[in-house]
Amino acid sequence: MNPAEEAASILKDLGVLPEGDLASFSPIDGSEIGRVRVGDASAAAGRAQDAFLEWRIIPAPRRGELVRLLGEELRAAKQPLARLVTLESGKIVQEGLGEVQEMIDICDFAVGLSRQLYGLTIASERPNHRMMEQWHSLGPVLVISAFNFPVAVWAWNAALALVCGNPVVWKPSEKTPLTAEAVMALMRRALERFGDAPEGLVQLVQGGRDIGEALVDDPRMALVSATGSTAMGRAVGPRVAQRFGRALLELGGNNAMIVCPSADLRLAERAILFSAAGTAGQRCTTLRRLIVHESIADRLVDRLRQLFANVKIGDPRDPDTLVGPLIDESAVRNMQRVLGEGLDRVEGIVGGFYARPALVEVDAQDGSVLQETFAPILYILRYRDFDDALALNNSVVQGLSSAIFTNNLREAERFLSAAGSDCGIANVNIGPSGAEIGGAFGGEKETGGGRESGSDSWRAYMRRQTNTVNYGTDLPLAQGIRFDVAP
Repeated sequence: MNPAEEAASILKDLGVLPEGDLASFSPIDGSEIGRVRVGDASAAAGRAQDAFLEWRIIPAPRRGELVRLLGEELRAAKQPLARLVTLESGKIVQEGLGEVQEMIDICDFAVGLSRQLYGLTIASERPNHRMMEQWHSLGPVLVISAFNFPVAVWAWNAALALVCGNPVVWKPSEKTPLTAEAVMALMRRALERFGDAPEGLVQLVQGGRDIGEALVDDPRMALVSATGSTAMGRAVGPRVAQRFGRALLELGGNNAMIVCPSADLRLAERAILFSAAGTAGQRCTTLRRLIVHESIADRLVDRLRQLFANVKIGDPRDPDTLVGPLIDESAVRNMQRVLGEGLDRVEGIVGGFYARPALVEVDAQDGSVLQETFAPILYILRYRDFDDALALNNSVVQGLSSAIFTNNLREAERFLSAAGSDCGIANVNIGPSGAEIGGAFGGEKETGGGRESGSDSWRAYMRRQTNTVNYGTDLPLAQGIRFDVAP
């Protein structure tokens, strides 16, 4: 079947009727594969606010039951949903399956979390007083997701937001609206099985930039979790701050890997290929800068040229394909703007957007090397001194992910130290891509500073409250202050 026929079959099985004004196009062949209806931002915000008043008083373990049911629905529909991700975003089969597995994993994580929303008991300086911290539900959460992870990023946010007591409004990328509709069909199944969730607890609002701006500006959206470009973050952040809302920003990455003289090059080359070419270079954690010690650079670069030349590019539905299409013609043009005549377009399927991953050796870290071109371009720099390698790693405005390949303990520990990588993610002997949901995901500097997924990221979706209880018969004041009324 062609992408349009296959998408129609999957959506029919999931109970989704793809019709409306907003069209979706498959990067596999450029064809239209379905349409969706544009939503009403204000109405969705109103329903979410009403739902919040009910959902926040539901016990957290009961809220976790809804997320458990969603995980079950995702498990049952893993294959068709992953296939739809491939059809609409161009990811290869394995990456589509991996993305849905991330959704399942974060549901499992959040179910356990629903019984672990812990506060603190704090020692009071006043006799017969107890201090403690509580975490309360925050309010409706707006999730703005990008095309490159069209379903997983929503799940990272939604699973945590729901167990924390918050409704969720989802504004997906207009480039991948069908996968969002499919996920919502599964969410509706989970809600029906759950039984007593308030109307408007989980909503999908399709549309373009105007819809996104209306939701971002709506004061009923207590938290805006936005994934996209740094330019998008610069627009969203101030708008949310102006109304004193919260923003969780997951923005650009310009990720580096340092390869040291002691590195296991067989491990390194595998990590480099996946990190640089996976998802056709359209991950925020894509490896974009390779910083190699001069003593091993020639050998490693020669091997990488072989690997990049032999990697299979084409229809992402083919299980042997490792690199599928870029998302659209604009992405190809951005790649060509950097490479010029060095761009190698590949004949995958007529109408699709295929290009061979590129290796570019540079003498200095400037110009396009400092920019995040959302395409499979890997810049190679050589270093002599480890201090210089660290400086190169940190000398960009983005601060998402980083990696080092070394068998030298001192180099590894220094890379992870306070004086090492300045990124939110720093790995040793694995690439910068492929984060697990157990750890907090996000970065520093122009990456936005947000954290999603595991660890204590749940705190972003709640409000902290400090409580002091006086169970005595006196009223001593803090800091020893005396404020006595004259007899």
